[in-house]
Amino acid sequence: MSARPFHFTQTEHDTFVPSGYAQSHWGADHLNGPALVGLAARALETSFGDPEFLPSRLTVDLFKAARGVPTLTKLALVRDGRRVRNAECELVQDGVTVVRATLVQYRLSEPPRGTEWVSSTEFEAPSARDETRGIGIGSDEAGWSGAIADHQNASRKRFLTRTIDVVDGHRNTPFVRAVVAAEGTSLVTNLGTAGVGYINGDLTVALARLPRDEWIGVQADSHWAVDGISVGSSTLFDGSGAIGTGMVTAVSNPGAQIDFRNDPFPDRTR
Repeated sequence: MSARPFHFTQTEHDTFVPSGYAQSHWGADHLNGPALVGLAARALETSFGDPEFLPSRLTVDLFKAARGVPTLTKLALVRDGRRVRNAECELVQDGVTVVRATLVQYRLSEPPRGTEWVSSTEFEAPSARDETRGIGIGSDEAGWSGAIADHQNASRKRFLTRTIDVVDGHRNTPFVRAVVAAEGTSLVTNLGTAGVGYINGDLTVALARLPRDEWIGVQADSHWAVDGISVGSSTLFDGSGAIGTGMVTAVSNPGAQIDFRNDPFPDRTR
């Protein structure tokens, strides 16, 4: 077992057992989003990745609560085209599919002629990074700190993360790092004055390129909420600038709302 933190241990070719790091704040035996999307992303890239293609879009549907039990990965190559490749992954627990992910890869090529509009958004990272914990949380109202509870306010949120390994003994690839970090779109868009009361049912990550370093920033771009339904988007950054977009849809879950000032699972906050 590695000395580095990880979400899963691989016990067979297609079977993975969650660690304590994979547990979420939503319940005593409920896996967190970064662990699940990371496992799906890793499985798809391992089986179908190609250096001549960019994994440009991953959409992950979180069908139901995943638990701390052995998790099976089921993979399928849907289309193997010259310029576009499509593949799917299911995460199965006790014979039930709890997650389904779809990956779209585009062949790398020369850009077209001309100049296009590019968003001018910027990410101002903290002056110092917590190398031990590998995470920092920020908001317009409170600046940067290491505690989510400091940012239970109604201002714009952002965070900086160095993701933990998805599978024990295997360093995350740039693609997996981007996907795991992008799941934080739910946090930076849905964290309010009373904590997080929306649980996301999906994640879409769209990448123009892969991150070039380990630390990835996620900054809220939009958040719309009506009648208990929330939609949030973010921009992802590495040290060279913006690399892509994260988007989540979420449903109100007030019965299990996570108030980080009164955290029921404080040992799960890294």
